[in-house]
Amino acid sequence: MARLRSPGGCPWDREQNFDTIKPYLLEETYEVMDAIDARDWDALAEELGDLLLQSVFFAQMASEEGRFDITDSLQAINSKLIRRHPHVFADGDAKTPDDVKRRWDEIKASEKPRAYGLLSGVSRSLPALVEAQQIASRAAGVGFDWESVEQVFEKMREELAELDAARSSGPQECIEDELGDLLFVLVNIARFLKVDPEQALRKTNAKFRKRFAHVENGLAAQGKTLRESDIREMELLWQDAKRKDK
Repeated sequence: MARLRSPGGCPWDREQNFDTIKPYLLEETYEVMDAIDARDWDALAEELGDLLLQSVFFAQMASEEGRFDITDSLQAINSKLIRRHPHVFADGDAKTPDDVKRRWDEIKASEKPRAYGLLSGVSRSLPALVEAQQIASRAAGVGFDWESVEQVFEKMREELAELDAARSSGPQECIEDELGDLLFVLVNIARFLKVDPEQALRKTNAKFRKRFAHVENGLAAQGKTLRESDIREMELLWQDAKRKDK
């Protein structure tokens, strides 16, 4: 990367900066996730390399500005792993994964005091589903939580009723507000059930894509397009796709 960024290197690489590279970091992250979902290990090996490249790229640009280099980044994560695992590297005690997570959060909080509150460390630039997951987890970590998943399901039913009422008589702004409340409760149900909501939705998206492609291909085999077909024909092919999945 140093050579690519050098005067005799690559014109494209030389003109990049922190802001222009950011979109590639997000893109490569999602491609890693896609490879994991597909259990495509060859693709995962390749995509992890692409993701590592983003770290090297950012570190090289920082090094050119005299800020830090990749060695600083590696030393920082090594030190952090040791510091936040006192039950492994020191005389700390943690018997369960929940104990480990709680202690990790405590150590993290002591390292970076939050001047503006517990949730200030949750980035507002995250995808909304991920942000909701992190907000809910942090609040739960200090005891602001339901006692059981049954209570969360009850809250979901309450929010669903409020959304239905807003749909019937409320303005669009009210409907949006109630839908947001419902989605936030669903994220908390996922948290109680120890399911990553982002991953769950990604898998459902992939499943829908696959089944809808089956519908589209089935209609094409009949000489029809989607617009030339009706919902009954589509539903028959959709149910056929579901049977094939099972």
